[in-house]
Amino acid sequence: MPHEFQADIDAIAAIPAVPRILEVICRTTGMRFAAIARVTDERWVCCASKDDLAFGLVPGSELWLETTICEEIRGSRVGVAIDHVAENPEFRDHPTPAMYGFQSYISMPITLADGSFYGTLCSIDPHPNTLNNPTVTGMFKLFAELIAFHLDAHHKLAQAERDHARRSERFKAGLGHDMRNALAAIEAGTRLLAKTPLNERGALIVREMQASAEKLAQQVAEATKD
Repeated sequence: MPHEFQADIDAIAAIPAVPRILEVICRTTGMRFAAIARVTDERWVCCASKDDLAFGLVPGSELWLETTICEEIRGSRVGVAIDHVAENPEFRDHPTPAMYGFQSYISMPITLADGSFYGTLCSIDPHPNTLNNPTVTGMFKLFAELIAFHLDAHHKLAQAERDHARRSERFKAGLGHDMRNALAAIEAGTRLLAKTPLNERGALIVREMQASAEKLAQQVAEATKD
């Protein structure tokens, strides 16, 4: 059964750079888990991950939103970078690191062009790592912006396809209506002509018109059916 957030998972999967982004994050920082998460006011859903920790999160996996730091980032729109939880006065007593067993953590918001919050680009590891510096946070911000750019392009393309489909349906409906009216007139005319005394050539032409009208009616019905 498709996941409720399958469209988000598919949109992230459609970005060719995502696997490389997650790989670069892990190689550059020494972190062994990185993910892109869709974060709403009620849900935290993994859309892509690189998991060298056997953390167990794959596309479609979920965490309780209330147990994540991403929930706080959704509210503040400000990234978080923690080198060593045990030495961080703000997070050493925070329940999330203890629950998931990490000591280093970094997460940056992914914000779309319209200003809406999409989710986070995040990474964790049980060991301390050097994250809270301009080089690493700048890299995460750049990657988050790149992901947002691709998501915006994906959404625009999907909207354009939906708009085209709607226009096509309206065109088909209008064309079908007009064609059926024209065919009704032709069929009525040929029925009238068929009752009129005609020479052999005239009768042949009427029969050909009737056959053509019937064939066209079938084609219109086929082209405009659901």
